[in-house]
Amino acid sequence: MAARSHVQDPNDRRLRPIYDYLDNGNNKMAIQQADKLLKKHRDLHCAKVLKAIGLQRTGKQDEAFSLAQEVAALEPTDDNSLQALTILYREMHRPELVTKLYEAAVRKVPSSEEYHSHLFMAYARVGEYKKMQQAGMALYKIVPKNPYYFWSVMSLVMQSISEQDEKLSKTMFLPLAQRMVEKMVKEDKIEAEAEVQLYLMILERLRKDQEALEVIRGKLGEKLTSELQSREMKCMVLYKKLVKWPECNSLSRKLLLKNPDDWQFYLSFFDSLFHLIDEGWTPPAEGEHSLEGPVTWDIQEAIAFVEERVLNEEPKGSRCLRGPYLAKLELIRRLKQRGTNDEHKLGIPEDLMFHYFERFGDRPCCYSDLRIFADLLSPERHTQFINKLLEVVPLSVPEEGSLALPADIKAMQRHMFVIQFSRLLGLQQNMDQAQRLALVQELLHRYKHGLDFGKSCLKTELQFSDNYCLLAVHVLLDIWNESGEEWPLWRSLALLEETLSHSPSSAQFKLLLIRIYCLLGTFEPVVDLYTSLDAKHVQHDTIGYLLTRYSEPLGHLAAASQACNFTLRFFHSNQKDTSEYIIQAYKYGAFEKIPEFIAFRNRLNNSLHFAQVRIERMLLDLFFEANTTNGLEESIKSMGLCPEDDDIPWDELRDNRDLTVHFSWDPSEREMSEEERQISMKEEMTWLRIRSLTLRLVGTLATGSHGAETKNSKKTAENGVASRTDTLQLLIQQLEGAIQTGKKSVGQPIQVRYLSHRLGWQLQRGWDSYPASSCFENNSPENNSTKWVGKSLRKVIFNKCKGNLLETKETECKSRPELLEYLVFLVETVCIILWVSYYCGNILRPLKSSIQKKKKKKKDINVTMPTVFSSFQDYVARLQTFLSDILEHLKGLEETLAALKFNELTLEASGIETFLRIVRGKIQSSYQRSLQETSDLLRKRLDTVKSLKI
Repeated sequence: MAARSHVQDPNDRRLRPIYDYLDNGNNKMAIQQADKLLKKHRDLHCAKVLKAIGLQRTGKQDEAFSLAQEVAALEPTDDNSLQALTILYREMHRPELVTKLYEAAVRKVPSSEEYHSHLFMAYARVGEYKKMQQAGMALYKIVPKNPYYFWSVMSLVMQSISEQDEKLSKTMFLPLAQRMVEKMVKEDKIEAEAEVQLYLMILERLRKDQEALEVIRGKLGEKLTSELQSREMKCMVLYKKLVKWPECNSLSRKLLLKNPDDWQFYLSFFDSLFHLIDEGWTPPAEGEHSLEGPVTWDIQEAIAFVEERVLNEEPKGSRCLRGPYLAKLELIRRLKQRGTNDEHKLGIPEDLMFHYFERFGDRPCCYSDLRIFADLLSPERHTQFINKLLEVVPLSVPEEGSLALPADIKAMQRHMFVIQFSRLLGLQQNMDQAQRLALVQELLHRYKHGLDFGKSCLKTELQFSDNYCLLAVHVLLDIWNESGEEWPLWRSLALLEETLSHSPSSAQFKLLLIRIYCLLGTFEPVVDLYTSLDAKHVQHDTIGYLLTRYSEPLGHLAAASQACNFTLRFFHSNQKDTSEYIIQAYKYGAFEKIPEFIAFRNRLNNSLHFAQVRIERMLLDLFFEANTTNGLEESIKSMGLCPEDDDIPWDELRDNRDLTVHFSWDPSEREMSEEERQISMKEEMTWLRIRSLTLRLVGTLATGSHGAETKNSKKTAENGVASRTDTLQLLIQQLEGAIQTGKKSVGQPIQVRYLSHRLGWQLQRGWDSYPASSCFENNSPENNSTKWVGKSLRKVIFNKCKGNLLETKETECKSRPELLEYLVFLVETVCIILWVSYYCGNILRPLKSSIQKKKKKKKDINVTMPTVFSSFQDYVARLQTFLSDILEHLKGLEETLAALKFNELTLEASGIETFLRIVRGKIQSSYQRSLQETSDLLRKRLDTVKSLKI
């Protein structure tokens, strides 16, 4: 917050030190200074609010809120108090209270433009669109400025967008907004482009496309100048909506004559051309073809037009534009899809692509340009086409028998294109392992040779030959994917670690390292790698799953907690940030952006990743902190969790993950399809449902005491309120249903490398059921819990944890990362067992006490205690032994890991031994940390078992 700029007022001078302390983060001194000032000036309300801000920032929310309400009740009108209260309420996430402040201020000072403006913006923060409309008109009546009038109009548009009844939206709100704008049009009061944009937005939502087109082509359309060709682009969109293909074609043609490299105009040109052909359109006998001019309406004319664009570029040599050449290939593809023979008039696709490579092959964009036309090549000609390309790549042999290498960057770029395109055509899929290893060696040799061209590159720049290394790693991953052997992963890590030292800012190297480390169950180096990516804003949603998916299952519980907190901070700030964007859009008249901001906010609020991280964060909190039933109750209460209510918007969840973040040169059949993406999302949602139900089941255990429930059970039944037992039973049924759904979906394969799901991982490895489900099903004291813990739990989880995490054999290392996930599931299950056991103990303890009191009162020594008490004591003893066995096993794993000697291992390939040792060290260290954190948490749980006795 900034201090007041004017100091003429004595109060401003008195308040300045408090502002400075708050700006500098010295909140305690700000509170002290405010107290001193309030002793001398009790009526200085702003000082009291500034003190409240200091209290809020030091964690004393209740005291701060109380002070703020004292001042707010006085309905202040001085700017200092109002601004300070606004800041405080924003920090408290209570923007609705700001509206009450300015409503009172407007009542007291009805002629204030500033207060009316602040009131409008306060309504905007909370989405009170109807009140915004009223506030905007009230402001316009006081100060008749166009922006205020159009604030009110935009508020009507927002009412229509938020209105669920579409009929009401189109018959009331939007027509009223249209009339308000047309009133200004008739009075010739339209001043700014933003006002025209708003008018077009209203007409578009009313689907009055013809009227919108007339506006754009008329006098008002002349104001559309903020973007290049804005007027033409809007006309193009409307022509398509109105099915005015002649005008669309003519306009596209006209724009291509001005800018023959704009790809979107080529697509519009071809779309409209084939629509005209399908409709049998012919030009009129007299007059213009269309409002926009001449129309290209047959294929021969279109071919001639594209050829003409290409011929115009030929004299330019190396500086020619790419668009016309690609347009030729695009037209061939479309003609081929329609089954006509006219495509041959444009040339043979293979020759056209070859000539394109000759002209543009030294540009990095060449691959992405030609990739979309790879299907034009006949499969039997793939090898010949690649060989033909290689013949024109300028390579030289430095020594007899050595590898032919490029002499400069442009030659290297051409050769790199050939390797990338050969992979795209599937030629590398037909190689055997020996051929692939030879290719890896060749690519690495070319990579190291290419480093000579990048000696002058800065650390923030990528090396020119980086893609050679990426291609080599992809080939190694092909070997791993098909053979199942692990050594290609280790070698890939060593290569990537080495190349990252040359290109420390390469995001692709880091992303591959993250994925491969996680495949080997290693999370420790992933944290630094992800941090160095410096993900910005929405990237926390799109690629954040790379971090949060593996942090907890791989045993790095502290890092998992930090990762979840970091991610949640982004999502929680979304509401506040988006409100500010909306306010700025109103201030600067960017009305068309306001619905976009709101849609963006909804997209993040309904993010699948957001829901997953929120649930996992709460479960982590419970596993870390809730040692006893009392601790569990406090934790659940602080989270504000209501087990009976499911607050996840299941029907609106969106999968915002970027599953194509890695570079890929694979054939199209190996790319992830939309169907596979849907399968992936379904699995993620099922897993989220399982975890959410687990959390709610745990929360149900913590709600109230069993004694109170038993005493009032008849009353609760009469009131129709479900008891805790009923809630438990209902949630257990839902959990079992979710598990069965998961089992059905897991069998569907997803052909995308590195993408794994916790649900699929768990069920495909033979787990009979999700452990938490069995815990809750066996929650009754009457059940033989001892038998379940002693036999089933060992069989389901503990026996699957046996074995070493890392083994050395001759020249190789062999890892078993699945053991870490088993161990984490085991620890989670133990935590749940303890909470369930406390729940059972709370039931048995008062019953045992009651029986003992009756026994003493009647002095009847023959009264026998029910066996349930001895069974429970036996169960606790077995549970304690079980946890001790787990800890002993973890200790053995740690000792085995520490005893490994990697120096005795070597790798056949030379040059990467140093980085291989680094990789082995990182993996060993990560495994040790996983075991240490898991052991520490389990040791705490063992300490709490003693308090289970009744």
